[in-house]
Amino acid sequence: MKKTKLALAGAAALSVVTLAACSNGSSSSSQPQTAVKLAKSYSGSGTIDKNATIKAAEVNDAPFKGLTDEALISNTEDSDVFSPGLQGLFNTDKNFNYKNGGPANIKLSRSANTVTITLRNNLKWSDGSQVTAKDVEYAYEVLGNKDSTSQQFSANLEKIKGMTAYHKGKASTISGIDMPDGEKGKKVVIHYTSVNPAMKRSGNGFIWEYAEPYEHIKNVPIKKLASSAEERKTPLFYGPYKLNKVVEGESTSWVRNPYYWGKKANAKAVTINVVSTSAAASAFKSHKYDFTVGISGLPSTQYKNIKKLSDYSVVGTPQMGYGYLGFMVGHMDTKTGMNVMDKDSKVANKSLRQALAYAMNVDAVEKKFGNGLGKRATTLIPSAFNDYHDKDAKGFPLNIKKANKLLDDAGYKKKGKWRQTPDGKKLVLHFAAMKSSTTHDQEIQNYLQQWHKIGLDVKLTGGKTMEMNAFYDDIQAPKPPKDVDFFEAAWSTGSEPTPTMYTANAPFNMGHFVSKRNTQLINNMNNNKAFKDSYRKTQFNDWQQYMNKEAAYVPEDETMDWTPVNHRIKNYTESPAHANTSWAEYGATSANPK
Repeated sequence: MKKTKLALAGAAALSVVTLAACSNGSSSSSQPQTAVKLAKSYSGSGTIDKNATIKAAEVNDAPFKGLTDEALISNTEDSDVFSPGLQGLFNTDKNFNYKNGGPANIKLSRSANTVTITLRNNLKWSDGSQVTAKDVEYAYEVLGNKDSTSQQFSANLEKIKGMTAYHKGKASTISGIDMPDGEKGKKVVIHYTSVNPAMKRSGNGFIWEYAEPYEHIKNVPIKKLASSAEERKTPLFYGPYKLNKVVEGESTSWVRNPYYWGKKANAKAVTINVVSTSAAASAFKSHKYDFTVGISGLPSTQYKNIKKLSDYSVVGTPQMGYGYLGFMVGHMDTKTGMNVMDKDSKVANKSLRQALAYAMNVDAVEKKFGNGLGKRATTLIPSAFNDYHDKDAKGFPLNIKKANKLLDDAGYKKKGKWRQTPDGKKLVLHFAAMKSSTTHDQEIQNYLQQWHKIGLDVKLTGGKTMEMNAFYDDIQAPKPPKDVDFFEAAWSTGSEPTPTMYTANAPFNMGHFVSKRNTQLINNMNNNKAFKDSYRKTQFNDWQQYMNKEAAYVPEDETMDWTPVNHRIKNYTESPAHANTSWAEYGATSANPK
């Protein structure tokens, strides 16, 4: 499983005063479109310099946390800065379907309900030790352990036989995972209660796509793994580069992994530096970096200036993700690991949630200030998933009249400037949003104005946008803080569309929404009937319609993943067929960016 990750919501440039003129009335656009179409690859002319260092930028306004293990990482920033070493077990084709020939091969058996993973004989960790069957098996132990700090566990993994008993602490091993040739062997067989069509595609949530260096970490209790020296100071990788140095929260540097299973990396070294959104454009103008890493990247406000740079070409694709609003409708029971709805939550009434969504002028924001890169999202399945996105869904276009009627009909009557609860009590809603660029702060102020227009007293948590790590700490808490009623965030969804982050026991279900219908529809997406494409698509459409109706999570916006690529770079591509080996393939034709 390539994990679902938290990401910073896209930041569109915005003037609150200017938008005021476009923020009344309603809009009926059902399927917004981005205006800009970008190339998906770039490769400069000239011969690759095998002694060159590739210089990449992680555009972010906060330090990264420093977690190096995909099973423990919960936000994109750590995955970005450690990506030269972090490599999945499986290659994919252009449609994200598993393709043999990478670090491991994979075989799905419908008759036996098994997945067989066979590691390459020459797959080694960056210290020269073999990647073994135990390394693959132990990753599932880290994910499922009842004391694990991993955010990646979901109901999908409980389809593995014995996983539920292990997750609840009733078994010390996972009975459904076999190592036919022993722990030091190269083969793992995973037994499932049933297999499903999602398991043919990377990012499916049922198959974990990374290994753990068992011998390196076996003496560290799983609950302490995230803070261990083995995780933070001396991590091992089997990707094309090995870690050379970390400047905490600021940068990572890499050198070729001499034990890499594939063709030697084209560049001698890689550096990745955190660069603030405000400084990023000038850094590229000064030729400090070759390209950006990760989905957050450069804000769309800087696109017009970046595309003018003569020594760079802009590359991009529709993002496998979206920005959204999440409402704190419950909490997680830490004893059972299950999300639970709270009927006394301030945002328990779905009419209130819908009204907040209809009051947002996302179309106006994207049209006026998105530079053609962004659009309003209409469902919780990104439009990049063309086969499963509901093209008939309208989402929540601006409709102030409808928002007011929803509140009136639900009993949220005004007393003076602000509305009260249906039982006549004062209502103040606290909204958590992450600090990003100045323009993103202005965007948030605009939405506060929109909500005030319908009589809702919405205030920012702590009175301002939040530093990234503080924001994550608050919204990922099992019991939501009292000063967080709803929040703005974003998903990097991975490459398989099943929305496992919204299941009843998913830690990433941070608003803690649970219903029998939600569970049923998500399960239906991957039952045996779902091998028929038309049935599976119907389940996806029904789920999208249901979630828009419930509005516990509200789709906000989609954007393009884009980056400038310096003209000294060769073999840069956004194609999924190269995603797993891209760092090895990147090359540079000169010592420094042109």
